[in-house]
Amino acid sequence: MPKLSNSVNIENRRAKFDYAFIERYTAGLILKGTEIKSIREGKVNLGDSYCVFENGELLVRNMHITEYSEASFYSHTPIRDRKLLLNKTELNKLEKKLKDKGLAIIPVRMFISESGYAKLDIALAKGKKEFDKREDIKKRDIERDLSRKF
Repeated sequence: MPKLSNSVNIENRRAKFDYAFIERYTAGLILKGTEIKSIREGKVNLGDSYCVFENGELLVRNMHITEYSEASFYSHTPIRDRKLLLNKTELNKLEKKLKDKGLAIIPVRMFISESGYAKLDIALAKGKKEFDKREDIKKRDIERDLSRKF
């Protein structure tokens, strides 16, 4: 079987700025046929997406996957809830930690694995306050200045 190119790497850059990551997990996705074709074209937006528990299952909401241009009437809806695939122990651990105040599960990155499946990196995250964001900006500026001098 020939290897597929792994050129798909879609990141949620805003998440790094708005949240402090505590733990990261890699989850599989249950997708429809035209959704995986759009993902391989890189037409995904993770900007406003988040994860919730519903009936013991972890779902990702507000993840926008653009309709596949070559599809006829079998196309998918761009925004819908998609089930994430994790181990039962990981799901139980996340569900317990999510009950803490101020924690959320945020999609960080989507990629295509070596075997050709779409995977989603998710993170258990805590929201940053305004002063935390300013400190991060200062640190980044200092590191940039130091790297320029040397």
